Amino acid sequence: MGPIRETKEDFPWWLVAVVAIGAYLGWQVVSDDLYVQILGTLSKGVKLTVFVTLVSFVLASGLGLLLAVGAGSKWLVIRQLCRFYVEVVRGVPIIVLLLYVAFALAPALVELYNYLGDFIGLDRIRTRHFPLLWRAIIALMIAYSAFISEVFRAGLQSVDTGQIEAAKALGLNRWQRFRLVVFPQAIRTILPPLGNDFVALVKDSSLVSVLGVLDVTQLGKVTAASNFRYFETYNVVALIYLTMTIGLSLILRRIERHLRRKDVG
Repeated sequence: MGPIRETKEDFPWWLVAVVAIGAYLGWQVVSDDLYVQILGTLSKGVKLTVFVTLVSFVLASGLGLLLAVGAGSKWLVIRQLCRFYVEVVRGVPIIVLLLYVAFALAPALVELYNYLGDFIGLDRIRTRHFPLLWRAIIALMIAYSAFISEVFRAGLQSVDTGQIEAAKALGLNRWQRFRLVVFPQAIRTILPPLGNDFVALVKDSSLVSVLGVLDVTQLGKVTAASNFRYFETYNVVALIYLTMTIGLSLILRRIERHLRRKDVG
């Protein structure tokens, strides 16, 4: 049997099914007072979920790009340190990393801050002054920077070496070659998998609820525990996440098709 290929004749029946289910659940939400009340409560966590996702993704992308560039460094020590970081972080479950950062790394950072602060006259702080929200963001940043670095590394390596040699012949230094030649060409390869990581991070942001951060998932747990309407509450939680992830996926597919047509043209 040959590989399954998507053709222009393929009709997105899966999307029709999703829209139909979403429309039914949406109608249930707006027509039922209990659903409306639950949605009103959970909507307070949407802003926090979006904030955690965006900040974690931006920080992880920056760190991932540095790791990808470091993995291609001419210095052996830098290359090995970057590979060590990526392989270790990718081997640890995100929820374990989240708990480790929150209850082991964060207190260690506070102690380091106090130790250095004693020398330069800064006020001492306690571990409880380190917000759980930022502990969660740091954990997600560390976790996803390892995955994103591999996306950047593959994209940077996809640039034809002839382009780099031509840039060298023009007298461009290493930073100019990266900024003007390598990265603009690599970004078309990088964007689709980077977008997939962003959608995955939207879902994994729900893990911050284990720290008591009041995102959509945590508010859902609290709401269900108070009204004992678990079915209705988690229907709304699922609907919120599905709306965000499927909406983002459709946008990313459109961007990917646009880039593909641009490459062909």
